[in-house]
Amino acid sequence: MGLQTAEALILDVRDLHDRDRIVTFLTREHGKKSGVAKGARVKHSRFGGQLQPLAKVQVTWYEREGRDLVRISSVELVSTAHLLQSDLEGLLLGSYLADHLLEFAQEEEASDHLYRLLDSTLQALAAGVERDLATRYFETWVLRIAGVFPAPHVCPSCGRSFPPEGAVLPRSGETMLCLDCGGPSGFAVAPETLELLCRMGRESLPVMAGRPPAPGVLRQVEAVCTQVRRAFLQRELRSYDVIHTTLARL
Repeated sequence: MGLQTAEALILDVRDLHDRDRIVTFLTREHGKKSGVAKGARVKHSRFGGQLQPLAKVQVTWYEREGRDLVRISSVELVSTAHLLQSDLEGLLLGSYLADHLLEFAQEEEASDHLYRLLDSTLQALAAGVERDLATRYFETWVLRIAGVFPAPHVCPSCGRSFPPEGAVLPRSGETMLCLDCGGPSGFAVAPETLELLCRMGRESLPVMAGRPPAPGVLRQVEAVCTQVRRAFLQRELRSYDVIHTTLARL
Protein backbone atom coordinates (compact mmCIF):
# COMPACT_ATOMS: atom_id res chain seq x y z
CA MET A 1 0.00 0.00 0.00
CA GLY A 2 1.01 3.66 -0.10
CA LEU A 3 2.98 5.20 -2.95
CA GLN A 4 3.97 2.84 -5.78
CA THR A 5 5.86 3.29 -9.04
CA ALA A 6 6.14 0.78 -11.87
CA GLU A 7 6.47 0.39 -15.60
CA ALA A 8 3.06 -0.29 -17.10
CA LEU A 9 1.10 -0.77 -20.30
CA ILE A 10 -2.11 1.22 -20.55
CA LEU A 11 -5.09 -1.01 -21.33
CA ASP A 12 -8.05 1.35 -21.12
CA VAL A 13 -8.83 5.03 -20.62
CA ARG A 14 -12.36 6.21 -19.83
CA ASP A 15 -13.80 9.63 -19.02
CA LEU A 16 -14.98 10.26 -15.46
CA HIS A 17 -17.16 13.32 -14.88
CA ASP A 18 -15.97 16.55 -16.52
CA ARG A 19 -12.38 16.66 -15.34
CA ASP A 20 -11.02 13.19 -14.63
CA ARG A 21 -10.28 9.89 -16.32
CA ILE A 22 -10.19 6.29 -15.13
CA VAL A 23 -7.08 4.49 -16.38
CA THR A 24 -6.58 0.73 -16.33
CA PHE A 25 -2.99 -0.39 -16.67
CA LEU A 26 -0.96 -3.59 -16.42
CA THR A 27 2.24 -3.96 -14.43
CA ARG A 28 4.59 -6.89 -14.02
CA GLU A 29 4.69 -6.74 -10.24
CA HIS A 30 1.16 -5.72 -9.25
CA GLY A 31 -0.94 -7.10 -12.08
CA LYS A 32 -3.86 -5.07 -13.36
CA LYS A 33 -4.70 -1.76 -11.71
CA SER A 34 -7.41 0.85 -12.21
CA GLY A 35 -7.05 4.38 -10.95
CA VAL A 36 -8.30 7.94 -11.24
CA ALA A 37 -6.17 10.51 -13.05
CA LYS A 38 -7.60 13.70 -11.58
CA GLY A 39 -7.76 16.66 -13.94
CA ALA A 40 -6.74 14.52 -16.94
CA ARG A 41 -9.51 16.04 -19.08
CA VAL A 42 -8.58 19.60 -18.24
CA LYS A 43 -6.66 21.72 -20.74
CA HIS A 44 -2.92 21.79 -19.97
CA SER A 45 -3.30 18.83 -17.63
CA ARG A 46 -0.07 17.26 -16.37
CA PHE A 47 -1.34 14.03 -17.98
CA GLY A 48 -1.65 15.66 -21.40
CA GLY A 49 -0.59 13.27 -24.15
CA GLN A 50 0.52 10.56 -21.72
CA LEU A 51 -2.65 8.47 -21.46
CA GLN A 52 -2.50 6.71 -24.80
CA PRO A 53 -3.98 3.22 -25.36
CA LEU A 54 -1.29 0.50 -25.23
CA ALA A 55 1.43 3.05 -24.46
CA LYS A 56 4.28 1.94 -22.21
CA VAL A 57 4.57 4.34 -19.30
CA GLN A 58 6.17 4.87 -15.93
CA VAL A 59 3.24 5.36 -13.60
CA THR A 60 3.14 6.46 -9.96
CA TRP A 61 0.03 5.94 -7.89
CA TYR A 62 -1.19 6.07 -4.32
CA GLU A 63 -3.08 3.09 -2.99
CA ARG A 64 -5.24 2.91 0.11
CA GLU A 65 -6.52 -0.29 1.65
CA GLY A 66 -10.16 -0.98 0.90
CA ARG A 67 -10.30 1.31 -2.14
CA ASP A 68 -11.05 -0.23 -5.55
CA LEU A 69 -9.46 2.65 -7.45
CA VAL A 70 -5.97 3.95 -6.84
CA ARG A 71 -5.06 7.62 -7.24
CA ILE A 72 -2.67 8.20 -10.12
CA SER A 73 -0.24 11.00 -9.39
CA SER A 74 2.00 10.92 -12.46
CA VAL A 75 2.42 9.19 -15.80
CA GLU A 76 5.61 9.43 -17.85
CA LEU A 77 5.45 8.22 -21.43
CA VAL A 78 8.13 5.67 -22.39
CA SER A 79 6.88 4.58 -25.82
CA THR A 80 3.68 4.69 -27.84
CA ALA A 81 1.79 2.21 -30.01
CA HIS A 82 1.25 4.91 -32.64
CA LEU A 83 1.43 2.51 -35.59
CA LEU A 84 -1.67 0.72 -34.31
CA GLN A 85 -3.48 4.04 -34.00
CA SER A 86 -2.88 5.06 -37.63
CA ASP A 87 -5.76 3.13 -39.27
CA LEU A 88 -9.09 1.57 -38.38
CA GLU A 89 -7.86 -2.02 -38.51
CA GLY A 90 -5.01 -1.13 -36.17
CA LEU A 91 -7.34 0.59 -33.73
CA LEU A 92 -9.60 -2.46 -33.67
CA LEU A 93 -6.64 -4.78 -33.19
CA GLY A 94 -5.29 -2.68 -30.34
CA SER A 95 -8.66 -2.83 -28.62
CA TYR A 96 -8.75 -6.62 -29.07
CA LEU A 97 -5.28 -7.11 -27.56
CA ALA A 98 -6.12 -4.91 -24.58
CA ASP A 99 -9.49 -6.60 -24.12
CA HIS A 100 -7.77 -9.95 -23.54
CA LEU A 101 -5.71 -8.60 -20.68
CA LEU A 102 -8.60 -6.65 -19.20
CA GLU A 103 -10.31 -10.04 -18.98
CA PHE A 104 -7.50 -12.43 -18.10
CA ALA A 105 -5.06 -10.35 -16.02
CA GLN A 106 -5.80 -10.27 -12.30
CA GLU A 107 -5.48 -7.46 -9.80
CA GLU A 108 -2.86 -7.84 -7.07
CA GLU A 109 -1.37 -10.82 -8.89
CA ALA A 110 2.01 -10.63 -10.63
CA SER A 111 1.52 -10.63 -14.40
CA ASP A 112 5.04 -10.90 -15.76
CA HIS A 113 4.11 -13.42 -18.47
CA LEU A 114 1.11 -11.46 -19.70
CA TYR A 115 3.03 -8.18 -19.54
CA ARG A 116 5.94 -9.58 -21.58
CA LEU A 117 3.52 -11.14 -24.08
CA LEU A 118 1.73 -7.87 -24.77
CA ASP A 119 4.96 -5.87 -24.79
CA SER A 120 6.71 -8.24 -27.22
CA THR A 121 3.65 -8.44 -29.48
CA LEU A 122 3.48 -4.65 -29.72
CA GLN A 123 7.20 -4.53 -30.52
CA ALA A 124 6.79 -7.18 -33.22
CA LEU A 125 3.89 -5.29 -34.78
CA ALA A 126 5.94 -2.09 -34.76
CA ALA A 127 8.75 -3.99 -36.50
CA GLY A 128 6.40 -5.03 -39.29
CA VAL A 129 5.28 -8.54 -38.31
CA GLU A 130 2.07 -9.37 -40.14
CA ARG A 131 -0.95 -8.47 -38.03
CA ASP A 132 -2.88 -11.69 -38.56
CA LEU A 133 0.03 -13.85 -37.39
CA ALA A 134 0.72 -11.57 -34.41
CA THR A 135 -2.94 -11.68 -33.34
CA ARG A 136 -3.17 -15.47 -33.53
CA TYR A 137 0.11 -15.84 -31.63
CA PHE A 138 -1.09 -13.43 -28.94
CA GLU A 139 -4.51 -14.98 -28.38
CA THR A 140 -3.02 -18.49 -28.30
CA TRP A 141 -0.48 -17.51 -25.66
CA VAL A 142 -3.02 -15.65 -23.50
CA LEU A 143 -5.05 -18.85 -23.28
CA ARG A 144 -1.90 -20.89 -22.69
CA ILE A 145 -0.77 -18.61 -19.83
CA ALA A 146 -4.28 -18.75 -18.35
CA GLY A 147 -3.98 -22.54 -18.31
CA VAL A 148 -7.01 -23.22 -20.49
CA PHE A 149 -5.46 -23.85 -23.89
CA PRO A 150 -5.67 -27.46 -25.14
CA ALA A 151 -2.33 -29.25 -25.38
CA PRO A 152 -1.33 -29.54 -29.08
CA HIS A 153 0.80 -32.66 -28.53
CA VAL A 154 -1.25 -35.45 -26.97
CA CYS A 155 -4.88 -36.39 -26.40
CA PRO A 156 -5.71 -35.64 -22.74
CA SER A 157 -8.28 -38.44 -22.74
CA CYS A 158 -6.14 -41.40 -23.82
CA GLY A 159 -2.64 -39.96 -23.52
CA ARG A 160 -1.63 -40.86 -27.05
CA SER A 161 0.03 -38.47 -29.49
CA PHE A 162 -2.28 -36.95 -32.04
CA PRO A 163 -2.29 -39.01 -35.26
CA PRO A 164 -1.21 -37.63 -38.65
CA GLU A 165 -4.88 -37.08 -39.50
CA GLY A 166 -5.23 -34.32 -36.91
CA ALA A 167 -7.53 -33.84 -33.92
CA VAL A 168 -11.09 -32.88 -32.94
CA LEU A 169 -12.26 -30.00 -30.76
CA PRO A 170 -15.70 -30.94 -29.38
CA ARG A 171 -18.25 -28.17 -29.93
CA SER A 172 -19.02 -27.84 -26.24
CA GLY A 173 -15.49 -28.37 -24.92
CA GLU A 174 -12.22 -26.58 -24.33
CA THR A 175 -9.83 -29.46 -25.06
CA MET A 176 -8.72 -31.05 -28.32
CA LEU A 177 -9.08 -34.82 -28.50
CA CYS A 178 -7.79 -37.48 -30.86
CA LEU A 179 -10.15 -38.76 -33.53
CA ASP A 180 -10.96 -41.92 -31.54
CA CYS A 181 -11.82 -40.06 -28.33
CA GLY A 182 -13.44 -37.06 -29.97
CA GLY A 183 -15.73 -38.95 -32.30
CA PRO A 184 -17.10 -37.72 -35.62
CA SER A 185 -18.70 -34.51 -34.36
CA GLY A 186 -16.93 -31.31 -33.43
CA PHE A 187 -14.42 -29.04 -35.14
CA ALA A 188 -11.79 -30.89 -37.17
CA VAL A 189 -8.30 -29.57 -36.45
CA ALA A 190 -5.95 -30.17 -39.37
CA PRO A 191 -2.40 -31.53 -38.89
CA GLU A 192 -0.98 -28.24 -40.19
CA THR A 193 -2.83 -26.40 -37.45
CA LEU A 194 -1.46 -28.70 -34.76
CA GLU A 195 2.03 -28.16 -36.14
CA LEU A 196 1.59 -24.39 -36.01
CA LEU A 197 0.29 -24.53 -32.42
CA CYS A 198 3.38 -26.53 -31.48
CA ARG A 199 5.61 -23.96 -33.19
CA MET A 200 3.90 -21.19 -31.24
CA GLY A 201 4.87 -22.97 -28.06
CA ARG A 202 8.58 -23.00 -28.86
CA GLU A 203 9.27 -20.10 -31.27
CA SER A 204 9.17 -16.36 -30.74
CA LEU A 205 6.91 -14.23 -32.91
CA PRO A 206 9.78 -12.71 -34.97
CA VAL A 207 11.14 -16.22 -35.66
CA MET A 208 7.72 -17.43 -36.78
CA ALA A 209 7.41 -14.41 -39.07
CA GLY A 210 10.45 -15.69 -40.98
CA ARG A 211 8.47 -18.79 -41.96
CA PRO A 212 4.85 -17.64 -41.90
CA PRO A 213 1.98 -20.13 -42.08
CA ALA A 214 -0.68 -20.18 -44.76
CA PRO A 215 -3.74 -17.95 -44.19
CA GLY A 216 -6.00 -21.00 -43.99
CA VAL A 217 -4.00 -22.40 -41.09
CA LEU A 218 -4.25 -19.08 -39.25
CA ARG A 219 -8.02 -19.18 -39.73
CA GLN A 220 -8.11 -22.59 -38.05
CA VAL A 221 -6.03 -21.33 -35.14
CA GLU A 222 -8.44 -18.41 -34.79
CA ALA A 223 -11.41 -20.80 -34.78
CA VAL A 224 -9.80 -23.01 -32.10
CA CYS A 225 -8.93 -20.02 -29.90
CA THR A 226 -12.40 -18.55 -30.31
CA GLN A 227 -14.12 -21.74 -29.21
CA VAL A 228 -11.78 -22.35 -26.28
CA ARG A 229 -12.14 -18.74 -25.12
CA ARG A 230 -15.92 -18.79 -25.38
CA ALA A 231 -16.17 -22.11 -23.54
CA PHE A 232 -13.97 -20.77 -20.73
CA LEU A 233 -15.54 -17.31 -20.38
CA GLN A 234 -19.08 -18.45 -21.26
CA ARG A 235 -19.26 -15.44 -23.60
CA GLU A 236 -17.23 -13.69 -26.26
CA LEU A 237 -14.98 -10.68 -25.94
CA ARG A 238 -16.92 -7.66 -27.10
CA SER A 239 -14.02 -6.41 -29.21
CA TYR A 240 -13.93 -9.64 -31.22
CA ASP A 241 -17.50 -9.17 -32.41
CA VAL A 242 -16.87 -5.47 -33.05
CA ILE A 243 -13.88 -6.29 -35.29
CA HIS A 244 -15.80 -8.72 -37.46
CA THR A 245 -18.93 -6.57 -37.65
CA THR A 246 -16.97 -3.43 -38.53
CA LEU A 247 -14.64 -4.98 -41.10
CA ALA A 248 -17.54 -6.78 -42.77
CA ARG A 249 -19.09 -3.39 -43.55
CA LEU A 250 -15.98 -2.03 -45.28
